[in-house]
Amino acid sequence: MELRDIEIFLTLAEELHFGRSAERLHVSPARVSQAIKKQERAIGAQLFERTSHHVRITPIGEVLLQRLKPAYEAIQDAIAEVTTVDRHAAGTLTLGVMGAQMHDMAPLLTRFRSRHPSVELRFREVFFSDPFGALRAGEVDAVTTWLPVREPDLTVGVVLREEPLNLMVCAEHPLARQESVSMEVLGDHIVPRLNGPVPAYWEAAVLPARTPAGRPVRRGPAVTTFYEILALVAAGDAVCTVPDEGRRYNAQTDVVYLPLHDAPPVQWALIWRTDRATPLVRALTQAATDYGDSATR
Repeated sequence: MELRDIEIFLTLAEELHFGRSAERLHVSPARVSQAIKKQERAIGAQLFERTSHHVRITPIGEVLLQRLKPAYEAIQDAIAEVTTVDRHAAGTLTLGVMGAQMHDMAPLLTRFRSRHPSVELRFREVFFSDPFGALRAGEVDAVTTWLPVREPDLTVGVVLREEPLNLMVCAEHPLARQESVSMEVLGDHIVPRLNGPVPAYWEAAVLPARTPAGRPVRRGPAVTTFYEILALVAAGDAVCTVPDEGRRYNAQTDVVYLPLHDAPPVQWALIWRTDRATPLVRALTQAATDYGDSATR
């Protein structure tokens, strides 16, 4: 059997449907049928019972499945292992991180380093006031940022994690005694204005321009960094919506973080320049994909 034919057999044994198997393998149903018939001729026995209503694996097919599946998985593991140590998996990868993202990415980075011990991993802080500038200038290879990202020159990878959105207020603010608040309160207060080349749709995912009822959210002083926001809020000059990492990594006695009970969660993902998807960038995104798969099992 050729490796592709083995893959077809294993997929059909799992799906028990020629159409779904073909779709999953990106081949035609005829290709799946031909491969199975070829295997059955070589073995001299029927592997699947087929009717117009169902597909069932035969006892002979079940024996073949139990023998082939571990061997096929071992081959795939060997290929993956060799790929991680090929000549491309060396050099330097510079990751742009926003805020405390590096701490939250620690399990992913540990996985990446274990696969690519010869890669030097560097970090550069990226500010929300210019989320894509360092990436477009070639100063970093990939960036962690909140979604959505709808830039034609950038590729969005898998979602790394998601977290709730909070409202940061001065400890003396009347809202500070609430257990949670609604996004609608933004219509009653001033929020900071982000100072930089920030796409409006991207900013609105965390700092909306209007409340759910459609009231405008007034903008106040311009800010460039999170610590400027902290100072502004602590002084009572503004309130600000922030992802939960702000609460976890920037707790202060003069500010309070209130859950926004009707705000959608903030999703974080890796992005990179589409024209610079280097082998190391692809290796990092593969580690992110594998980490996400293992985390959801």
